[in-house]
Amino acid sequence: MSLHIYIDADACPVRDETYKIARRHRVPVTVVANSYIRTPRETDIDFQMVTDSFDAADDWIAERANSAAIVITSDILLAERCLKAGARVLGSNGKPMDNDTIGSQIAVRAIMADLRDGADQPTVGGPPPFSPRDRSRYLEALHLMVEQMKRGAK
Repeated sequence: MSLHIYIDADACPVRDETYKIARRHRVPVTVVANSYIRTPRETDIDFQMVTDSFDAADDWIAERANSAAIVITSDILLAERCLKAGARVLGSNGKPMDNDTIGSQIAVRAIMADLRDGADQPTVGGPPPFSPRDRSRYLEALHLMVEQMKRGAK
């Protein structure tokens, strides 16, 4: 199996950064979404449009996740599925997700969903705005992850 990067492209702010690292390391990228997203016309960058059914992009990525895959996503449930398949997962904020942390991330997600569903609770905001520091952290984290996988390190 050769290294491959999959991007869960819905609302992903780091597609261009991913292409930059992928080009440097000559790693193919597949961008997956349920609506058209412009991608560079390069042989190692593909776009895969899926149906607009619930979780279609997640299902497509999870079916291909394996020990040679890096999955870029902010979707914690997709991350869990990909980790179970042996893939490495990186959030668009540059924070890796792994088997040691995914359980607590899922628990926090469930708590936040409960808070949002509570009728008497104030509105709970989303994540903070994406910053240049997040972009820099992402570039460094993806570069290191690719390097580790090329060397066969876990």
